Amino acid sequence: MVNRLSPDDAMYYFLDGSGRTTHLGTLLILDPAQAPTGQPRLDYSRLTATVENRLQRLPRYRQVVTEVTLGLARPLWVDDPDFDITFHIRLSALPQPGGDDQLQELVARVISRPLDRDRPLWEMYLIEGLSGGRLAILTKTHRCLLGGDRCEISEVITDETPESPRLPDALWMPGARPGRRSVTIGALTEAMARPGELVDSIFRGSGPIADLLTLADRSARFVGSTVQQLVNTAPDSPLNSGATSARLFTFASVSRAECLTIAERFECSFNDVVLGIITGVMRRWTLSVKDSIGHGETVRAVLPLGAREPVADSGGEGGWICVGRAEFVTDLPVGEDAPAVRLMQVAGLADRYSQSPRRLTPGLRPMLPELGVVPLADLSTRVFNSLFQRSYNVPISMGGRRIAERYVVGVPVVSLYTVPSLSGQRALAISVNEYRDDVEFAFLADRNVVGDLPAMAGYVRDSIEELRTGGFPQRPATGRPHDDGGADS
Repeated sequence: MVNRLSPDDAMYYFLDGSGRTTHLGTLLILDPAQAPTGQPRLDYSRLTATVENRLQRLPRYRQVVTEVTLGLARPLWVDDPDFDITFHIRLSALPQPGGDDQLQELVARVISRPLDRDRPLWEMYLIEGLSGGRLAILTKTHRCLLGGDRCEISEVITDETPESPRLPDALWMPGARPGRRSVTIGALTEAMARPGELVDSIFRGSGPIADLLTLADRSARFVGSTVQQLVNTAPDSPLNSGATSARLFTFASVSRAECLTIAERFECSFNDVVLGIITGVMRRWTLSVKDSIGHGETVRAVLPLGAREPVADSGGEGGWICVGRAEFVTDLPVGEDAPAVRLMQVAGLADRYSQSPRRLTPGLRPMLPELGVVPLADLSTRVFNSLFQRSYNVPISMGGRRIAERYVVGVPVVSLYTVPSLSGQRALAISVNEYRDDVEFAFLADRNVVGDLPAMAGYVRDSIEELRTGGFPQRPATGRPHDDGGADS
């Protein structure tokens, strides 16, 4: 049976190019010292055996993408006859002292490299040498593997308890790889079975002219429905000038309890506080690259619509790689210097825009979803990407629920950061997760545009600190009025 990439998967596959990568992943930091007594050591061989056992739940991770001759149809998922798990799982080590800055630089170098398109589109790194005897696992997965309800591999190798259940062994044998001739004939047969599409793509013209006419005709209604958003473009910013594949990566975490305290104090939601922290980070970064900042200046962000809903309780499987969800565009008021006022503006704008049809978007989608002929799908993908390159400045991904503690082969995960995808014409992407008792921020940037990205980790702490101590004055504990000459309580 022919197994083609879906229109969404094909769109992400073709989005890769110079300065564009659509892979994402997860950074797990583990502490063997906190593992139960007697727990075997987590090493390369144990990790490889665990991943190999659980790949039966991720069939795409053993398949390669095979393009069709002349682009007569979308590419195929085909079993890799030469699949070698040791190519995909690699061992690395940090030099002494193994600090966070060295780990972040290694992650940046790994994420900068494109995936090998002749093999299944994923990689995993076991990283040793972290300070304090810690380990790290970095996963890297192409976005086209994650369509529908498919999980990312980090979500499959982690467990909710120290016990590491082994799935029943299942012998995997690759299916026969179809020959080029049979693939071509199959594509033509499918095209003949869709006469309307065949007429549109072939008989309405010839070559690129017909392609462009078809694209214009079928995308007219799509463009019309989004014209308001396109007219109201994002503010000018270097954040829309990313064009290289060189990356920088940094992360930071804050106490979840601190965020809840701030939310209660200002009578806003937990996610409002998270957005307020990000706004403070972006304000500080803007001030670091500009001589001054206008009072009404904003940074436009796109984030999941689910970020306006109450955070779900922990439990269940996976949950930190959230793709394909409806999104909305909001403004972060970086020009406001008063932390309390800025947070209230963040909350008000997000609440307003999440309910405005003009600010809602279903997320990145192919312009011609029913299309099977690849040259048109490839063209529409790139047109779509350029069409929306100025609709926002920064993408923000936020998990939909709090994540309970996870283990890898019995070793507890002490920190969990998602590595966001950074597409063309974007110089910065941000992800946020709630893991255990922390809120964990990760930043991925174009190295040639946001060269000072490591400073953003400090900006996160500065931002929550000003929300904790600034803004409205605290009420005196005794309830008595202040003495004019006395010290504040």
